[in-house]
Amino acid sequence: MKNILIIEDEKDLTELLVFNLEKEGFKMQWSYDGLEGLEAARRNPPDLVVLDLMLPGMMGTDVCKELRKDGRTSQVPVLMLTAKGEEIDRVVGFEVGADDYLVKPFSMRELLLRIRAILRRCDSQPASAAEGGISIGDISIETERHRVLSAGNEVELTSTEYKLLLYLAERPGRVLSRELLLQNVWSYNNVGDTRTVDTHITRLRGKLGKPGDLIKTVRSFGYKIEE
Repeated sequence: MKNILIIEDEKDLTELLVFNLEKEGFKMQWSYDGLEGLEAARRNPPDLVVLDLMLPGMMGTDVCKELRKDGRTSQVPVLMLTAKGEEIDRVVGFEVGADDYLVKPFSMRELLLRIRAILRRCDSQPASAAEGGISIGDISIETERHRVLSAGNEVELTSTEYKLLLYLAERPGRVLSRELLLQNVWSYNNVGDTRTVDTHITRLRGKLGKPGDLIKTVRSFGYKIEE
């Protein structure tokens, strides 16, 4: 049974989420305060955090940063909920390590689809295209250790960034559409904003530095990686 932690200060919404997610077979814990929610995640690391952006005690972005810095919770996926839908808010959410972003109001069906997709993605272990790892230019992926080197320096990636890079690297030179990336990296079929891909690619390139230029944009279609 998967354990989900909700950190949301709207009590009516929290009760609704807990009720519906428990019906779907999830084990639930929740907090109405950012700092208390962070401590709950540290005490009993969940399989997924549903995190509001605007919170008392500690802002959602700061909670996400702290989750990513703590070894106990650094790989726990985060689905961010917020009433804000501007592009800059999505970018900030992804920059601090959120795996996905859902704007209020949302349907319970969409939330469930997102949650199941994230958990499915985290449960799957991507196959390596070469035993021991993959190298493209100055980018090296040690698949057994989930370790990435860029120009010889280790790069800290979120689980989604790692899967995105690995998916590209396993298909060098192949142009991959945003929709295909959403399906295979995010496990989305019919639900998903393709701007999510663009934001993660931008973040990934930035973390990789100059070798990140190997990830090329194919105008109006998607991305590819090649030397």
